[in-house]
Amino acid sequence: METSTRNYDVAVAGVGTVEVTVSERGEGSPFLLLHGGGGPLTVSAFADLVAAEPAHVITPTHPGFAGTPRPDALSSVRGLAQLYVALIDALELKNVTVVGNSIGGWIAAEMALLESRQASRFILVDAVGIEVPGNPVVDFFSLTPRQVAEHSYHDPDRFGIDPTKLPPEALQAMAGNRATLTVYAGTSMNDPGLAGRLRAVTRPTLVVWGDADRIANPDYGRAFAAAIPGARFQLLEKTGHLPQIETPGQLLEAIRQFVHDGASARPA
Repeated sequence: METSTRNYDVAVAGVGTVEVTVSERGEGSPFLLLHGGGGPLTVSAFADLVAAEPAHVITPTHPGFAGTPRPDALSSVRGLAQLYVALIDALELKNVTVVGNSIGGWIAAEMALLESRQASRFILVDAVGIEVPGNPVVDFFSLTPRQVAEHSYHDPDRFGIDPTKLPPEALQAMAGNRATLTVYAGTSMNDPGLAGRLRAVTRPTLVVWGDADRIANPDYGRAFAAAIPGARFQLLEKTGHLPQIETPGQLLEAIRQFVHDGASARPA
């Protein structure tokens, strides 16, 4: 799948002009695919699958990730949501499906609250961002790399990364991503007021969750869906926090069905 990458200068109210690196691939219905704290590489292979539907897949790198610049004024998830609403406006896209994993799902939820004219539906994949009493997001920053894998995957031995086998530049990039994640999401990875604000979402929303996610467990996911009027909740089998890596076929089918159905059904 041929991919083109370029930088866009996007004006964001209260922030100024932000340079954002965007990869695009495929032709067809537009999808905005938002990565989580692991950076853009966590969604690149899945972007190829979506583009083959066919679809036009837009994958931005959150400023500060993968060594990209981040202006000091851009320091919140809500700011990223404003950036991407402005981006799809600037690209003159219509009827965009927004898909976000982990912090990318949090960004997508904030985008839904902004009532973008160009975004028609939202798919939150193992999102973080809300506060759920009794079911907190795990303290990701206190985990060893092996513990991160055990919390993130149904099969950590197959999908986990051994940092001792990575080159220094890859380790440096991972450290930079973690530092940037802290700027945007804090160490608690939640906004105590978000769940209440999500009552204002009016666009069709699907909340997809891995049944083996131990970063944010399925009950956390159910609470996320319950906070959004009319949202569907769908559990994926033998799947952790990163379905796009571990069970991409299941995730793609969930997205395909949601879009095909017109996203009009109420949750079961």
